[in-house]
Order: sequence, then C-alpha cells, then structure tokens
Amino acid sequence: MTKVLRIINRFNLGGPTHHVAYLTKYMAPEYETILAGGEKDASEASSDYIVKQLDLHPVVIAEMRRSINPFNDYKAYKKIKALIKEHRPDIVHTHASKSGALGRLAAYHCKVPVIVHTFHGHVFHSYFNPLITSIFKIIERYLANRSHAIIAISELQKQELVNEHHICSEEKVHVIPLGFDLERFYTNIDHKRSEFRKAWNIEANELVVMIIGRLVPIKNHELFLRGVAQVKQKCGVAFRAVILGDGETRASLEKICEELQLSYSGSGAVQTEVLFTSWIREADVALAGADIVCLTSWNEGTPVSLIEAQAAGKPIVTTAVGGVENVVIPNETAFCVTPGDTHQFAEQLEKLVVSANLRAQLATKGREHVMKKFHYIRLVNDMKSLYERLLSHRKR
Repeated sequence: MTKVLRIINRFNLGGPTHHVAYLTKYMAPEYETILAGGEKDASEASSDYIVKQLDLHPVVIAEMRRSINPFNDYKAYKKIKALIKEHRPDIVHTHASKSGALGRLAAYHCKVPVIVHTFHGHVFHSYFNPLITSIFKIIERYLANRSHAIIAISELQKQELVNEHHICSEEKVHVIPLGFDLERFYTNIDHKRSEFRKAWNIEANELVVMIIGRLVPIKNHELFLRGVAQVKQKCGVAFRAVILGDGETRASLEKICEELQLSYSGSGAVQTEVLFTSWIREADVALAGADIVCLTSWNEGTPVSLIEAQAAGKPIVTTAVGGVENVVIPNETAFCVTPGDTHQFAEQLEKLVVSANLRAQLATKGREHVMKKFHYIRLVNDMKSLYERLLSHRKR
C-alpha cells in the first residue's frame, strides 16, 4: 500500500478542504493517507465538519497559520518533519502556499521519494507590492525545482505559472481540476429554498442576489454593493442582496451601505436591502434560496462558490479573473466583467434581475456544465493516474 502525507494550509471553510478530504477518503484503500493542516484564523469559519462527515481524523498543526511568523513557521516545519519520519510516506502532497513551502522543504530534506504540490490559487498579483511578490516568486521557483510534479487546477493557471510567472517548466505542470460531491445542490431544492427564506424573512416574490466568500480586500465586495445600488435605482424590481461570509472588511462594507443609502442587517428580524449572514455551513440551503450569484474578486484560483452555484442552477455575474473562465462558460452560464468596473457589473446584473427567461437559460446550461467537469470521482481517478506515473518513474 502506498503511503501519502497530504498537507493543507489550514482547516478553514473553503474549496481546498473539500478537495483534500475527498482525495483522502476516496483514494483508499490503494493509498493510505495521513491528512494534516494548520489552524484557521479567528476571523475564519472552521471546516472541521467537512472532514468529520467523511470520518476523517486529520492532524492539526497549530503553529501553521495564515500569517508569516518565523517562530511559528519553524515549529510547524519541525512538526511536519516529525510526521514524515514517523509515517515514512512514499508521497508528500502539499496544497496551497504555506503548506507548500514548509511541507516541500521538509519532504526534500527527509528525502521523500515523490513530492507534489497543488496551486489552489497564487499570490503573484493583487495581494502584495512588487518587491514582496518578486520574493515569493523566487521562493516558489526554488520549491518547484525540488518538486516532482506541480498541479494546476485549470489550464489558465498552468499558463500563468509557466509563461507569465516562470515558476517551472511546462513539462512539470499537470492540470487536474477540482472535484466535488455536487448532488446536494440539486436535490430537495423547494424545501431548502423555503427554509432559507423563512430564516431570513425574505418574501417569495423577492429576488435574492447573493455573493459568497471571505470579507477581505481581495474579494472586493465594494463592487458588489455599488453594483447592487445602481441596479436598485434603475430597474424597480424587488430584490435583496445577501452577503454570505465574514471577515476583516465587514465594518467598512457596512459604512459603504450607509454611503449608498442601502439598509442592512445581520439578521432576518427586520427586512433590509442588504443581509450580512456571516458563514452558513449549509451552502446548498443558502444557494437554493438565491436567484443570482455574484463574484467580484480581483484575483481567484478556482472559485468553488461558482461551481456550487451552477450545480444549484443559478446564473452568475462575475469578474473575469484567475481561473473563473475555467469554471464558467462566458455568456452561457455566466456574464463575465472587467475587475473593478462598477458600470459593467451593474449592467450585466440588471439583465438577469429583469429577465426570468435569461436566468433560466444560464441556470440550465450551468448545471450541465459542472456535472460533467467537476465531479469528485473524476478528480480521484486523475490523481491516481498521476501518482502511478510519478512512482513508476522514481522506481526506474
């Protein structure tokens, strides 16, 4: 039996946890996997329930945090080395930046036969100033040289890593899209829709425009609010804006609501134009209650919220960034707009708000699209094939 040590940045709510959980669970019994990861930040929702639902028991490395801290990072590195020495894995597979740095260094120094890293996104633009970004690129090139394979989760991401940022050679990068269990997003929809709307005091005739994600600068929720304000002034359709998520920019977003004269609340006790729901674990219930889903980020890897939205049969308005166009089909399942362009965002959102027929067209196509491309069985099979090739090559 082949042993794998799989390491994720941290167990916070998001696509990477689903990804590593499905691989850990469903690559067995051929692959015996130890799953390890860092501690979530205080402002983030926990993803513990995701791994517990699959009866997984991961190792939590408390010192591996989102922020850079030399003392904690070194302790996390030592703990990863100890895991490697204890379990003697044939493969160390890291996911995302922090675990990718510490995990690959530890695996390299422990002479692990196969080292693999998955980019779930990258920090090469829109996160840091040019100097810091150049330092991160140098580090990633160093780590790529010590990796046997790099996985990109979209073809576009591969081209960015190879041709734009020059992280490694094209031959080293393998494209393996994410995979999910999407069935819950298209079953029992009427009951879930009623449940969500009752909880948040939303009338049956009101349209719900929803955005899902951490409230942090890179997600640019300001664009969402300004676009919503423009559409509400023009179209005269009764609709509510729902912001699902939480984080450091919530207070500033509430101030923007006040500036735009949009009433807002964090509960369904009173009817307001904008609802801040914080985190909701049952994304399928929330999406059932929505009519349109938006994304306004400056940068994205593979946005899970858009995959889930399409599975739930929701039309989308999104910025055309990162791996977005590998997830949606522009003008068929989603309208894609220029990042930061409020006028363009509002214009495309208004089209969907005023036309039920257009919403239905995009919704039907979206569900068909993601069911073919993003199922977890396809993910597991792709990963098994890659591992087999890498192990075979190392044994020669």
